[in-house]
Amino acid sequence: MTFVVAPSKPRSAPAIGEEGGPATVSNGPDDVAIVTFGCRLNAYESEAIRARAAADGLSDAVVFNTCAVTNEAVRQARQAIRKARRERPDARLIVTGCAAQIDPAAFAAMPEVDLVLGNAEKAAPGALLDTSTRVRVNDIMSIKETAGHLIAGLKDRARAYVEVQNGCDHRCTFCIIPYGRGNSRSAPAGEVVDQVRRLSAEGYREVVLTGVDVTSWGADLPGQPTLGQLVGRILRLVPDLPRLRLGS
Repeated sequence: MTFVVAPSKPRSAPAIGEEGGPATVSNGPDDVAIVTFGCRLNAYESEAIRARAAADGLSDAVVFNTCAVTNEAVRQARQAIRKARRERPDARLIVTGCAAQIDPAAFAAMPEVDLVLGNAEKAAPGALLDTSTRVRVNDIMSIKETAGHLIAGLKDRARAYVEVQNGCDHRCTFCIIPYGRGNSRSAPAGEVVDQVRRLSAEGYREVVLTGVDVTSWGADLPGQPTLGQLVGRILRLVPDLPRLRLGS
C-alpha cells in the first residue's frame, strides 16, 4: 500500500471538491438530485444524504449541500437554488450544509426553498421528509460526536473519501467554518477501519481520510490516539488497499 499526504498547491481559483470550489451535481433515487458545493467532506456527506434519501423514500427533490468558506460560494448556492426552481417548479428544494447552518434565516427567506437543514440534521432519519417546519437547524456547538455515516461507496468517483473528523477547535479571525461545523470531534478508529475495509472490498483503489481539521483526529477520544496511529492501524488491517491519502 502507498501512503500519501496530499500537498497543498497554490491556485488562482478553487477546484471542484475543494473549499469554495464550484458545485458538482449527482443524481439520487427517484429523481432526486444532490448539488454539492465546496470541500471533500461535503462530497462525502452528500453520499450519506443520497443513501438517506433512498432509505426514506424521498422523491422529486433537489438537495443543496452548501459551502460558506467564501461569499462567492454562498452566492453560487443561492443562484443554483433559483435556477432549480425555474427548471423544476414542482420539486422539493432542500438546503443544508455550512451556509445553511450559519445563516438559516437567509435561505428560509427565499421563496424557492421548502426546507433548511443544519449540518447535524442533513442525513438524520426522516429529516429530508420533514414538512412540520421550514427550518430545522440546531446548535452545532452542542454536537459531541461525528455522525455515523457509513456508505458503500461514492457514486461516479474512482477515489473514495472517509470522514474521520469534523469541526474545529481553532477560532481564526478570518475563518467562519467552526460556526458551520462545530467543535472538533473524531470518528472512533474501529469505525474508520471498517469503512476503509468496506470501500476496499467495493473495489476502490484509493481512499482519502478527510475532515475539517484532520490532524486533530483523536484528541477527543479515550487515550488521545494520534492520526499517525490511525494511519498505521489502517495500513496494518487493510493491506489490500493500494493507496491511502490524507486530505481536508
